Amino acid sequence: MLMTFENANFTHQCLIAMPLMADPRFAHTLTYIIKHDEEGAVGIVVNKPMELPLTRLLAEISTPVTAPLRHPQQPVLFGGPVSPQMGFVLHRQRGDWNTTMPVADGICVTSSRDILDAIAQGEGPDDYIVALGYAGWSAGQLEQEIAENAWLTCPADSQLLFDVPLDERWQAGIKRLGIDPSFLSNDAGHA
Repeated sequence: MLMTFENANFTHQCLIAMPLMADPRFAHTLTYIIKHDEEGAVGIVVNKPMELPLTRLLAEISTPVTAPLRHPQQPVLFGGPVSPQMGFVLHRQRGDWNTTMPVADGICVTSSRDILDAIAQGEGPDDYIVALGYAGWSAGQLEQEIAENAWLTCPADSQLLFDVPLDERWQAGIKRLGIDPSFLSNDAGHA
């Protein structure tokens, strides 16, 4: 029997991909939901680095770096398979950028280029994640996937999103639920 999620809202929650996730693009991912309403959901994967450092992305979009970057080795992340040419910056400080959308608890997402210009000039937010693409679900689709055990959910906060190292975020999300990540192994147990 499938669970129902009447009036569920997963905004400002993280989705933890279950080990048997069928879609390889989301294997072992932690996805931050920036919007969830009756029309569907939008999220950004926050732990899947691309082979694209931020410095190279800035060079490719002709944004000169005129001040030391706060996170010079930071990779650009695979935010999801939808619109992979679109960039998103998940950040803590609201700032005064053109298309900033507050999510919750001081966490915002900005999709306008002016935030990348500010980052390159040393005037951007202190903590940020730059991602290309996003994950999207149509109305009821996310609820259905959660009911089918494709995802676990955990509360999100800025510490999980910005302070936990990328390669530890999936496990950190699971631990927030009080679950030992080894219990979610996709390998069959052998005595």
